[in-house]
Amino acid sequence: MASPLLEVEGLTVLRDNDSHLLSDLSFTLSAGEVLVLRGVSGSGKSTLLKCIAELNLYHKGKISLDGKQSREWDIPDWRIKVAYVPQRPSLLPGTPLEFLDTVRNLRARQKQKEKQKQDETHDAQLQQQTKGSDTLDPLSLAQEWGIDKTLWTREWGTLSGGESQRIALAVAVAIGGAEVLLLDEPTSALDADSSDKVERSLLEMLPPAQGQTTLHNGIRRKGTGPKALIWITHSTEQAERVGTKDLDLSRH
Repeated sequence: MASPLLEVEGLTVLRDNDSHLLSDLSFTLSAGEVLVLRGVSGSGKSTLLKCIAELNLYHKGKISLDGKQSREWDIPDWRIKVAYVPQRPSLLPGTPLEFLDTVRNLRARQKQKEKQKQDETHDAQLQQQTKGSDTLDPLSLAQEWGIDKTLWTREWGTLSGGESQRIALAVAVAIGGAEVLLLDEPTSALDADSSDKVERSLLEMLPPAQGQTTLHNGIRRKGTGPKALIWITHSTEQAERVGTKDLDLSRH
C-alpha cells in the first residue's frame, strides 16, 4: 500500500480555558481523496484546517506531507504545498491582483529552491510533478466561474462573498505547487449554478484515487491540479457529491 500523502497524528488543540477543542485526532489522506469535514458550529473544523496549514498553534501532534513533518519544512514552502483557502477572503488586505503577485513570487522562490536540490536525474521528475496546474491562468479560471477580470483590481473588501471565494480558489488552484487544498466552505456564498461549476473544476483537477478509474461520480479525473482536498461543508448533498471519505469533528 502506498504511503499517505498527508498524515495527521495525535493532534490536540486547546481552547483559551485549556479545555480540549480537538483531542488526539489522527487521520490520513491519499492522492485522489476528498476528505469532507463535518461537525456542529464550534467543533473545530476551521481551526483544524488552520493547524494543518501551520497558521494556528496546536498543543501537540504531528502533521506530515509525503512523510516529512511540517516543522521540518520552511513555513512559506509548506503553506504553498498545503494551501488554505479561507471562507472569507474579503478580510485580506489590498486587491486580488496584489495578492496574486505575492503568491507568484513565493511560488517562484520555492521552485528555484526545488530546482537547486535536484540533480539532473531528478530534474525531469520535478518538471513532471510541477507541470499542469502551473500552466493555468488564475484570471481565466476565475472567468470560467463567472468572475470578470476587472474585479481583480478592486479591494477585497468591496467584493461580494461569492466573488472573493472564487478568486481565492482560482489563485490557490492555478498558481501551482499545492498538493493539498484546505477548503473552508468554498462554495457557501455561491448560487447553485456557480457552485456546480466550481465543484466540477476542483474534482476534475484531482488524480484518480488508488484503485479507482479516472471516472468518479460522473466526473473524469485529469490530475492537472492538487492531489487531494480537505473540504468543509454543512451541506449533506454536497458532501455526498464531492467526498470520498468523511470525518465528523463533533465526535472528537
